[in-house]
Amino acid sequence: MISVKEALGIILENTSSFATKKVKLEDSVGMVLMEDLYADRDFPPFDRVTMDGIAIDYTNYAKGERSFNIAGIGAAGAPQITNPSPGSCVEIMTGAMLPKQTDTVVRYEDVNVKDGVATITIDNLNQGKNIHRQGEDCQKGALLVPKYTSISPAEIGVAATIGKSELQVAAIPKAAIITTGDELVEVTGNPLPHQIRKSNAYQIKTTIRKWGVDADLVHLPDDKEATYISLENIIRNYPIVLMTGGVSKGKFDYVPGALERLKVKKLFHRVAQRPGKPFWFGVADNGTKVFAFPGNPVSTFMSVNRYFYAWLHKSLGLGSVTYPFARLAEDYFFKPDLTYYLQVKIDYSADGIIWATPITGNGSGDLSNLVNADAFLELPKGRTLFKKGEVFPFILYR
Repeated sequence: MISVKEALGIILENTSSFATKKVKLEDSVGMVLMEDLYADRDFPPFDRVTMDGIAIDYTNYAKGERSFNIAGIGAAGAPQITNPSPGSCVEIMTGAMLPKQTDTVVRYEDVNVKDGVATITIDNLNQGKNIHRQGEDCQKGALLVPKYTSISPAEIGVAATIGKSELQVAAIPKAAIITTGDELVEVTGNPLPHQIRKSNAYQIKTTIRKWGVDADLVHLPDDKEATYISLENIIRNYPIVLMTGGVSKGKFDYVPGALERLKVKKLFHRVAQRPGKPFWFGVADNGTKVFAFPGNPVSTFMSVNRYFYAWLHKSLGLGSVTYPFARLAEDYFFKPDLTYYLQVKIDYSADGIIWATPITGNGSGDLSNLVNADAFLELPKGRTLFKKGEVFPFILYR
């Protein structure tokens, strides 16, 4: 049995490289950018007026002149116009090009306009006021968004600004989610007294969908040869395999044996953690990554959030996952020498402190308890008492 740190290290040493695909700009939110985005021109591309008002040549103002004949008007989106003389001005709108032969904009609030003459009413005007200079934000050719950035609406806005109607993004392959066991029936079925409905498959599928991974669902019966034949086909056709159940030491847990027959290299089996101790991870000859999680719902859910997300994050070029920290809201006692993922309710206090309140359920099979919690607080092995106010990392799942 290995530690959480060792298990995570092995997983992150076995990441995958994904192909790329082009998608429409508006469809790319949440995906990972696989190209650098550069400025196709200066930003702003011209000296841009930032206030409605008048544009003047500051020289005459500095000489004491306060009244200027209005020679024209410049609108946003219109070609640049010219101020005909230092003694005149141009009425100008926000977003317009600064008129030629002007260098300062005076907002309307500081001007009195009457009979074609604009009179400035302030004596503390600075030269260059209310102008966003060409190239002030960035110059043509500057790197705006680097490759391996997770695309949000902010990146969409930048891409649109530089004329990118399509983006090159990571093409995450479809995963296979495998459930095992004759005790499971479909969600629409009527379980017998000794059966339960499938929940893990849908929980995993919706979890990884948030991260951009689509998946097919497969169910394996408690049959040794059928398990082997199905896994052979799945591993050949899916680069990512997520399994739930069948990895412990029961007489009908055929998954480890089938994976061994298929020459999937076992990199570890059993992690010193609760929930999720029987977790199995390996790599097939063709590069398929196999995550075989325990069948208990909380074990599966925690392991997907803790391990698969970290693997995916690094595979996409996003680096290692970092977690926020929270203070334990009350003393907590846990005797086994294991890393414990405590279900907690997260609260944010007015002074900025994040508090984690334990939500005690009935073990790794208590699926309903997940609804009452928000996160898993990671308590380190080697201790039994965790004091109120101590700080630990947490994995937020809602």
